[in-house]
Amino acid sequence: MKSDAAAGESIPPPGLGKLLLEARAPFEYAASLLAAPWLLSAPRGDGHAVIVYPGLLASDASTRPLRRLLRTLGHDARGWGQGRNNGARSGILDQALQNVRAVQSTTGRRVSLVGWSLGGLYARELAKMAPEAVRAVVTLGSPFTGPREASNARRTYEWLQRGRQQSAHRHEDLRTPPPVPTTSIYTRTDGIVAWQCSVETPGPMVENIEVQASHVGLGVNPLALYALADRLAQPEGEWRPFERSGVRRLLYPDPQRST
Repeated sequence: MKSDAAAGESIPPPGLGKLLLEARAPFEYAASLLAAPWLLSAPRGDGHAVIVYPGLLASDASTRPLRRLLRTLGHDARGWGQGRNNGARSGILDQALQNVRAVQSTTGRRVSLVGWSLGGLYARELAKMAPEAVRAVVTLGSPFTGPREASNARRTYEWLQRGRQQSAHRHEDLRTPPPVPTTSIYTRTDGIVAWQCSVETPGPMVENIEVQASHVGLGVNPLALYALADRLAQPEGEWRPFERSGVRRLLYPDPQRST
C-alpha cells in the first residue's frame, strides 16, 4: 500500500470508538507475559547498542519492558536518558545526537534507534543527522506523515509547547525517511494517531509492519515486540524486508492491502 498521507491532506483523528479501545493496553501487557516463550524464541541480537525513545509525556520507565526483552535477546538496549518526553523543544535533538554519537564511539559499532510515537520522530531525524552512526530505525505508531490535526494528542502537545522555543525542523521534513533501513510498526486500530500517518511508501530500505494493537500498548504488545526483535536481529548490511510466510501471515496482516 502506497502512503498518500501528504502533509496537506485532510485526515481526521481516530474516532471515539478507537480511542476507547486504548483501554486494552494492560491486557496487551498481560498477553506479552503469557507469550514469553514465543517472544524468547525470536531471533537473537549480536550485542550492538539499541537506544529507545519514549512517546509524549512518557519516560524511560514506559520502555522498560521492551528494553528488558531486547536485553534478554542479546541486545545492548538503553533508554534515552532525558527524563520525561515533553516535546521537541530546542536543544533536545542536539543532546540526543551527542548521545548517539557517543554510544557509537564507545562501542565501536553503529547504533539502532527505536522510537515509540513521538519518540519515533526523534529516531528518524537523528538517523538523518548522523547516518554514519545509525544501523537501523524502527518506529512504533509514529506519525511521520499527514496533517498535525490527525492526532488526538495534538492539543496536549501544543499545550506543553506553549511559550517554548521549538525545534528547528519543519513538519513536512518528517516525511522523508532516513537513509538507513527503516521499519514502521503501526496499527489500524490506533486510537491516538490516524494510522495513515504511520505508513511509509515502501522502498529498498523502507517497510511497514501492521499489528493488531492499541497505540499506548505498542511497546508491550507481543506481536509488535516480536516484529521489533526480528528487525533488530538482522546482521548489519544484510537487511531484508519482514518475512510474512507461514504462521506469520496469520499474525501480521498484509500492509499493502487496500481495506
